[in-house]
Amino acid sequence: MARYKQIDTSPRFLAVDLERQLLPGTFEHALNHLLDHAIDLSCFDARFRNDETGASAYRPAMLLKVVLFAYSQGIVSSRGIERACREHVTFIALCGASSPHFTTLAHFVSTLGEDIARIFRPGVVHLRPARLDRARDVRDRWGEAALKC
Repeated sequence: MARYKQIDTSPRFLAVDLERQLLPGTFEHALNHLLDHAIDLSCFDARFRNDETGASAYRPAMLLKVVLFAYSQGIVSSRGIERACREHVTFIALCGASSPHFTTLAHFVSTLGEDIARIFRPGVVHLRPARLDRARDVRDRWGEAALKC
């Protein structure tokens, strides 16, 4: 009779480099890069008035990363997204090991309105000025379709 090695999936403490969990070429890696470096999210800054008093806020880029990745995985409830941010390595990497509460996520999504419409107009992503030359290079090399959402 064949003997097999035992597979143990019980909980463990592992040293994990979160940045290396976002593998190049994957949706989550592209999402992370775009929201951190290429897409201008300055329209969200007006939402916060906590520079002198109040608690620090979660970065809108992080919340947007987590929400968009969750939606791409079929997770649409704020409680489900919160759970994923605590339990799944890719989500933990996207949110930097800070698990936003489900009420924070729900409020963020429910108030996106015009801010998100300015960033993701149909077929257009607003890039920061420093990235426009790179976007033109992509457009010239791959055509207009490369820049469409």
